[in-house]
Amino acid sequence: MPELQPDSQEILVGVVSDTHGRLPPQVLQALEGASMIIHAGDFNTPNVFEQLRQANQLVAVRGNTDYHDRLRALPYTEVVQVGEVFIYVIHDLLEMEIDPRAAGFAVVIHGHLHVPEVRERQGVLYLNPGSPTSPRRGSSPGVAMLRIRGDRVRAYLIPFSEPHSPSF
Repeated sequence: MPELQPDSQEILVGVVSDTHGRLPPQVLQALEGASMIIHAGDFNTPNVFEQLRQANQLVAVRGNTDYHDRLRALPYTEVVQVGEVFIYVIHDLLEMEIDPRAAGFAVVIHGHLHVPEVRERQGVLYLNPGSPTSPRRGSSPGVAMLRIRGDRVRAYLIPFSEPHSPSF
């Protein structure tokens, strides 16, 4: 299980999904300052995986279009601990076979839909960062960021047209 222990009061975790073979420069610019990047699947090419891995500590899961041999080795799910917060990562939320609340997860990160969304359900924060390369349903291309302080988590979407950052 990847783990990130805080060396300051607040930890930033960048979140991206569904890059589908391309990594626009806005992705790394938007995630600047993050201590880790989580990718929720559908790289399509190992090139994007390598670019993100070289840019930062990377946690990634396999998406439904990750057929390349190097990408097929990625797990379907991943658990990440950031300070006191446990995060569950999966590409397609419909394939989740656990009850995240009962399992102690504060956050579930997923992709697949290409539609950005932040919502809370039964005390668990669900985050889909959308897609920086092929957004759907009229959404903007973009990524997301988690701000973690102790056991508190805030998620915000970063559309490439107008970044927004809430404070605690």
